[in-house]
Amino acid sequence: MAKIKLDAQLYERVTKVSELAGYASPDEFIVHVLEKELSVLEGVGSDEDVTERLRGLGYLE
Repeated sequence: MAKIKLDAQLYERVTKVSELAGYASPDEFIVHVLEKELSVLEGVGSDEDVTERLRGLGYLE
């Protein structure tokens, strides 16, 4: 299993939200959010569509 590093403040936010939403752990919440976002982006189509979608979400300038 790969590991990622998160800023301490972001991880604290993830922990709080995951508890409030009833997830078994912050890891379970993170996996769910990533899978959901990936399915949206994968369904968009071309690389240009993905880029525009990420730009629209504020991830790219």
